[in-house]
Amino acid sequence: MVEITSRQNTALKHLARLGREKKYRRTTGEMLCEGGKMLYEALASGAQVKTVLTRQNGREDCAALLGQAEQQGAALYTAPEHLFLQASEVETPQDVIFSCVQPRWTQAALVGKRQVLLLDGLQDPGNLGTILRTAEAFALDAVVLCEGCADLFSPKVVRSTMGAVFRLPCVQLALEQAVRTLRQAGLAIYATALHRDSVPLGGVPLQNAAVIIGSEGRGVSEQALALSDRRVIIPMGGRAESLNAGVAAAIVIYEMTK
Repeated sequence: MVEITSRQNTALKHLARLGREKKYRRTTGEMLCEGGKMLYEALASGAQVKTVLTRQNGREDCAALLGQAEQQGAALYTAPEHLFLQASEVETPQDVIFSCVQPRWTQAALVGKRQVLLLDGLQDPGNLGTILRTAEAFALDAVVLCEGCADLFSPKVVRSTMGAVFRLPCVQLALEQAVRTLRQAGLAIYATALHRDSVPLGGVPLQNAAVIIGSEGRGVSEQALALSDRRVIIPMGGRAESLNAGVAAAIVIYEMTK
């Protein structure tokens, strides 16, 4: 394990840029992860771990995981507190920070899928991560990120997925192309929207379906409404007009997979 003693260390600067720069993540094809649990999930899922940084005198015991990462070819580093903190964008990071190759799911990953969630302009990283974690928990087939969605590989999204980002098929695809692909596969397309012709979510068949969830502020786009077969709503007995996008998606996922 190499000890880092300078802010100019290449590995340290690499990790810091992965956490802060979307363009750099796209260029390198890597993403930043944090914590022993995420390292375990990455290794268990077959992700290629590239660089691992530990905090000197840290409390998190990851010796076995570090050994496994090293055997896989990862470069191991350690740094004192003031330098370790340079690699993370959070105030109190865990004792392990690492980079790994981004999982890549192409349009082909949608072949044979029967239950899919489409995200239309969903911009909140926490909501996106929560949705992916929920989708994996209920064994949804896939999630499609369409135009305007948050960066799938931003550190906040990755943290919120709790490892689902390594396993759940997450395809990044234009909405029109995604709808065309899924409709050709025989799936019905539903858009969640409060509209006079919307029907309750439980009133449509969801065994072979794709449901569109819109952004936190404006809901689904006009394009999504035009492309959908029907509009659906989540029946609510209270006075609130709408739900948080992450909560709405969780209810939709539950109804689809129960």
